[in-house]
Amino acid sequence: MKPKFVEREQPRMLQELTEFLSIPSISALPEHAGDCRRAAQWLERHLKELGCPVVNLIEGPGHPVVWAESPRVPDAPTLLIYGHYDVQPPDPLDEWTTEPFKATVRDAKLYARGSSDDKGQVFCLLKAYEAVLDPKGQPPLNVHFIFEGEEESGGKVIFELLRNEPERTRADAALVCDMSYYAPGWPGVYTALRGLCYAEISVRTLERDLHSGTYGGVAPNAIETLVRILSELKSSNGKIRIPGLYEAVKPPTKAELDTWNNLPFDREDFLRSEVTGKKLTGLEDRSVFERVWALPTFEIHGIKGGFTGEGAKTVIPAQATAKVSLRLVPGQGFEEVGRALEGAVAAVAPDWADVKVTLLHGGDPVQVDVDAPAFAVLDEAFEEVVGRSAVRVRAGGSIPIVPELGLAGAPVILTGIGLPDDGLHSPNEKLDLAQLWSGIEIFGRFFELFAEKAGGRAYSSSSGEIRLTGPE
Repeated sequence: MKPKFVEREQPRMLQELTEFLSIPSISALPEHAGDCRRAAQWLERHLKELGCPVVNLIEGPGHPVVWAESPRVPDAPTLLIYGHYDVQPPDPLDEWTTEPFKATVRDAKLYARGSSDDKGQVFCLLKAYEAVLDPKGQPPLNVHFIFEGEEESGGKVIFELLRNEPERTRADAALVCDMSYYAPGWPGVYTALRGLCYAEISVRTLERDLHSGTYGGVAPNAIETLVRILSELKSSNGKIRIPGLYEAVKPPTKAELDTWNNLPFDREDFLRSEVTGKKLTGLEDRSVFERVWALPTFEIHGIKGGFTGEGAKTVIPAQATAKVSLRLVPGQGFEEVGRALEGAVAAVAPDWADVKVTLLHGGDPVQVDVDAPAFAVLDEAFEEVVGRSAVRVRAGGSIPIVPELGLAGAPVILTGIGLPDDGLHSPNEKLDLAQLWSGIEIFGRFFELFAEKAGGRAYSSSSGEIRLTGPE
């Protein structure tokens, strides 16, 4: 790495990241399609400024994919870097201390939507790449960049691209920096991601809203009907009432459970600092780690219907919709769980209501073999910069494109520089600047070590298999 690169360039880098974060690239909202394109163009321009001779915006039925290739380095390994430039909606806005798309530094933390998920981490990798360029702009290895704009909304552009052109995934390793440390000072490498089944459940009980004074007591209320259906799908103790759901779960190995039991964990601090509630819910006979990493979940994200404006309007709503999701674990498949959800809703829906389940998007859970040599190289970089190699843990979240990144056999490294309290998808999302600066050093060192240790060997011929873990 260039001597004192991070220390010297901090002001410039902070300004650049602030500019990137100012773009409200909310992929789920059609009115922000132009902003998503602006974010893609920001990356396109930045990659050209870094000297990439190949930089393309690849179009499709959604937001563009950014593809770039570094200058060619003969006999050096190739690293494929993935990230996403789209972000979650910032709602509720009144809970933000400062504006979500005006990055603000408070107490050495950078607050903005996308600061940790995933613009800040994408930026970290770009700056790590810049830090290892020689005076002629040549990197020590070949790097291919692929950044999508639909990770947060389940778009298909990148899926179609990689399935039609799997040669783009030919690399000695793929690096995904969209995760967090297990705890401060404890970097993580992830051995599994949960899958996702995201759906809408809609209910119609009447042709139109009715006056609650005239028809209250006899007319079926759509919101009430929807709430009763939802309550049938999950018990008060957290058990999901979808037939066959738990039977398909592939339990964690004894080695995994032993590793988790030896991790530092303060339950009360977790409740207070991360969950920010008064009680942990869910299956009490399972550990917190099992509940967030190794068991399926069912969550209600929002309910729409009736009157929610200021003042009063006494109506019996005719229609209501809930957005829900299930997180899936090894052994479960998105399509099978989607069908099971449809069946479970149909079984509890009253015959006088029109009830429909619409599957919006999802993906299967993933397990990663972390025995490939590339993981040891990353551990060496973590040890040099942080003083500790990465712990092997699972993640409760989902990154649907991960299996596609390994189509050509490259081991996929799931890691990141975030912290558990970064507030992903929440108001006041943040990234600790110390994590950003050290992350640039970590990944810069990883690039150098990977170039030295991989040489011309194909790491993809080693271990590092990614497995979809739906039903056999």
